[in-house]
Amino acid sequence: QVQLVESGGGLVQAGGSLRLSCAVSGGTFSIYTMGWFRRRPEKEREFVAAMSWRLGQRNYADSTKDRFTISRENAKNTVYLQMTNLKAEDTAVYYCAADLSSAITTVEANYDYWGRGTQVTVSP
Repeated sequence: QVQLVESGGGLVQAGGSLRLSCAVSGGTFSIYTMGWFRRRPEKEREFVAAMSWRLGQRNYADSTKDRFTISRENAKNTVYLQMTNLKAEDTAVYYCAADLSSAITTVEANYDYWGRGTQVTVSP
């Protein structure tokens, strides 16, 4: 099975930046898409960004595409989420996910494996 471990969360002031990492192991050659999702307080989990593991194509939520960047280092089996100009409403638990059967997708149900999440807190 694919295993995902997020890291890099923490406390940051509004307007600041933070980079999250997702280490991937256990079957990277079968991955189609890597995604980032988040769960904000009192909200359902929502799509943030996705990237083709092989080709590097990207997709973003409307609320994050001008501030967040998803990237990868295949040699390190790692996917990143670079977050800039953070806002208080970005406070959430951030999850990385792997899709083994679909093209780039924003649909949560299409993802097959999930990390446990990392907390990001943005102070106003």
